[in-house]
Parts: sequence; structure tokens; C-alpha cells
Amino acid sequence: MAKNAPSFRCSDCGALHSKWSGRCDACGQWNTIVEESPLSKTPGSGMGGAKGKLIQLSALDTQEAAPKRALAGMPELDRVLGGGLVQASAILVGGDPGIGKSTLLLQATAAFARKGLKTLYISGEEAASQVRMRAARLGLTDAPVGLGAETSLRDILTTMEAERPDLVVIDSIQTMWSDRVESAPGSVSQLRAAAHELVSFAKRRGTAVILVGHVTKEGQIAGPRVIEHMVDTVLYFEGERGHQFRILRAVKNRFGPASEIGVFEMTGTGLAEVANPSALFLSERGQPNPGSAVFAGIEGTRPVLTEIQALVAPSTLASPRRTVVGLDSGRISTILAVLESRCGIPFAGLDVFLNVAGGMKVIEPAADLAAAAALLSAREDTALPADMVIFGEISLSGALRPVGQAENRLKEAAKLGFSQAIAPAGTKAQGATGMALRKLGDLVTFTGEMFGAG
Repeated sequence: MAKNAPSFRCSDCGALHSKWSGRCDACGQWNTIVEESPLSKTPGSGMGGAKGKLIQLSALDTQEAAPKRALAGMPELDRVLGGGLVQASAILVGGDPGIGKSTLLLQATAAFARKGLKTLYISGEEAASQVRMRAARLGLTDAPVGLGAETSLRDILTTMEAERPDLVVIDSIQTMWSDRVESAPGSVSQLRAAAHELVSFAKRRGTAVILVGHVTKEGQIAGPRVIEHMVDTVLYFEGERGHQFRILRAVKNRFGPASEIGVFEMTGTGLAEVANPSALFLSERGQPNPGSAVFAGIEGTRPVLTEIQALVAPSTLASPRRTVVGLDSGRISTILAVLESRCGIPFAGLDVFLNVAGGMKVIEPAADLAAAAALLSAREDTALPADMVIFGEISLSGALRPVGQAENRLKEAAKLGFSQAIAPAGTKAQGATGMALRKLGDLVTFTGEMFGAG
């Protein structure tokens, strides 16, 4: 009988190797490759192993009760979670250092505790006294939260088994250490083992577990991607330190819509919820200026209006600069190419700067037309009407493609006082009360009508 060959895994990036070497070819780290013990036996009577138990099967039409949810009383957080915290769920929250993850989760833990849930907050990065200082600054010292400072996974699981809480926050998963794994805290093996144990406890005991995760310089949660597959919900806490706005975005949610966002504002007493993010992102928009266009977007199920700003200036460099903040730089390069090839509007020799006001990040293709309008407005030095919103996707042929939820976009714009909108032909919406909707078929028609170009 053939034996299972040993395998070797990099403890830093998780890459598999057929043999040991001093340097990992995947990540370039030295002395990180360790041997993994193969399975001694294969399950099943035919291969010499013990038989497993029969799985209880059920039909697809089996009726089950909806999962129990608990509301925190923080509408923005409850919205992102899909309507509240689900019992026995595992949630992973990532974000840049200092963005406010610990502040948000301490406020959320206190809110759930005041609603009657038994909650624990376990910090592996700070001492208990430091967490108490933050709680005092936020006015949360009266909340019945059990506070602990520990990194030993065995001790944490023993405490959770004894306390039987409804909610546990682990801050952070990278600091957890299991004595069953021979590697340093934060390594791939430790992260995988700690996440597996905590998620298994959540499913077995009906406890909701929130894990805080560090992020890499690329903005991804550090560690193996298997952690994101293991949990039920993955949230990213986004924002720039120079802005007071913070965005809590769901990128995965088994119990609600993905891409849902919650908007918060960082204040001296913690994070304050923003009930109307559209008004917030447009609050500092004054008189109409060249290079400014208002985009009617959709984040999850919520319509959000944001301002896209552009600056086009002559370049003194051989290769003009292309700086994009808050939008996909690849799509902006495509839009510039379409404007040059289909509309005959050159951007050669011009520096292009594009920004989404307020630190917001826009990822949907529906922002193409608004970005093109801001670029043309800046290039032609012509301001767009202050009461106009724009949305639509641009194809490589220069045609404008309709986007979804147009009715909701227009209703949100009308609510904030906008009276006209430009959308692609084929948009299935008649516009909100008092709004004039202009439907255009291609980018050439748009540039000709708005700027007399093309």
C-alpha cells in the first residue's frame, strides 16, 4: 500500500511545497516552511479506517424557523448585519490600524449588553485598564460587559465554556495563541487553528463571535483566505484618517445582502451614526464649479449620492499623471480611452486627478458616466448644473448601458432637492415627482449636448 507523502507548508503565506527548502517561492520569506503530518488512515472500512456516522439528510423543502436575531439599537450596524446579530454566527471585521475598529466594537458590545445579551470583550492587544479608559471616554462604563485581556486560546475557550455568553468579541484574531500549534502568534497555522476553534464553539454553543482582523498594505485581511470562508459575515471598516467619515461595508453575509454599508462619523465621544449619508457627503458642496458631478449610486440596498471631483491640468512630464482616489483606476483609464477614441476628446499631455468627496469608495460601474462628466467639465472648464445627478455605465463602444434600481436613485436625488437627472437610454424609470429625466444613448450625444464637444 502506498504511503501518503509528507507535505510542507509555508507558515507565513500558507503555500504548499512538495519538499522542504529554506525560502518560500510564493512569498519569498526565509525559514518559514514546516512539515505537515499526513493523515495516517483514510476514513472508510475499505482502507483500514473506522466507519463514520451516517449524515442526517433532509429535503430542500424542509421548513425551518428563521435564525434568531438581536438588535443592537444602532440602525447602521443592524443594517450591515442584515437586520441584527444572528445567534451562533461568526463575524470577521477588518480595517486599517487606527481606523476605529475597537471603538466600534466596544460601542456595539455595550449596546447589545444593554439589550439583555450576555457579552464578553476579550482583548489580546490592550490591557484591561486601557479598554476601561476607552469605555470611560465613550460613556460605556455602566454597560454590563465582561472584560478580559488574554491571548491564550485554551484559557479563552475555557472561560467561554463556563460563562456561556450570547456574544463574544475577540480583538484580535492575530494575537490569539494555541498551545497545540508550534508557531508564533499571527502565523498562518495559528490563525487557522484559532479561527477554527472559535467558529466551532460559536456553532456548537449558539454564541455569536466577532473576530477583529488586521489588514495588509493591499487592504486585505491578513492571514489565509480560508478564515473568510469559515465565517458567516465579513465586514470591512473603511475610511481615511484625515476624514471624519467611516464606512462599515459587508463584503460577505450569509444572513443578509452583501455590499450593504453603514455610515459613521468619528467624534470626540466615539462613532456617531449617520442616518442620511447622501446629505453628509454633499454637505460641503457649494456653488457649482467645473470638475464636479453628483453621482446617484447604490450601496447594498441603500441609495447614496456622492460628489465626484476632477481636475485636468497641462502636464510638464513626459508621462502625464493619473491619480484616482475612491474609484477604480482601471475603469477611469478605460473611460479616458473611450473619450479619446470614440468622442475625439484627447487627454494626452494633461494631468488627470479624480476624487470622491468625503473619503467614500465607489465600486459600481454605474459611476462611469458621472466620472466622465466630471472629467469633461474640468477639461472644458464648464460647470454642470447644481441640481443635476448623473448615473450610467459606459461600454467600450461608447454606448451608455442602463443600471439597476434607477427608481431608488432618482427618489433619493429628489429628496435632496435635485430636479434633473441624466441616465442611459433604456432606463426603466420615469423619474420622481418634480424631476426631469433625460435619457441618452451614447457618450458622443452626452458630450455634444452638455459641452458642445465630440
